[in-house]
Amino acid sequence: MPSHKANRTGTLAERAAAEEYRLRREGEHTSWCDAVDRQGRPVEIKSTDLSRDYPRFRVFEEYHDKLAAASGSYVFVAFRRRGEGIQVVNSKRVPASRLPGSTWYGAGGHRDSRQRKIAVSAVF
Repeated sequence: MPSHKANRTGTLAERAAAEEYRLRREGEHTSWCDAVDRQGRPVEIKSTDLSRDYPRFRVFEEYHDKLAAASGSYVFVAFRRRGEGIQVVNSKRVPASRLPGSTWYGAGGHRDSRQRKIAVSAVF
């Protein structure tokens, strides 16, 4: 998927997650935090398109460490593209301290951080 489409669908997934989990997005977006919950804790929203060959959630260690240190959480959103929008198939909030998966590995220089690619089945 071209980057502009991934950005657009990711934004739609963030909006859907914010609505479902009552998160505030405005003024809160950083490299490791997309929103905050009603208690002011940071939340990172990760999404994946289930119509891709290998849908997975991509998490970077540097940002994960910041989120975990702040007692934050992830909201994982699995969706399918529908016309110009998305259809959320499943979502789940997970404390950063309980991130699924096990191994961090080099990201090939991307964002200067190691990463973890998490299968949809590991989350839901």
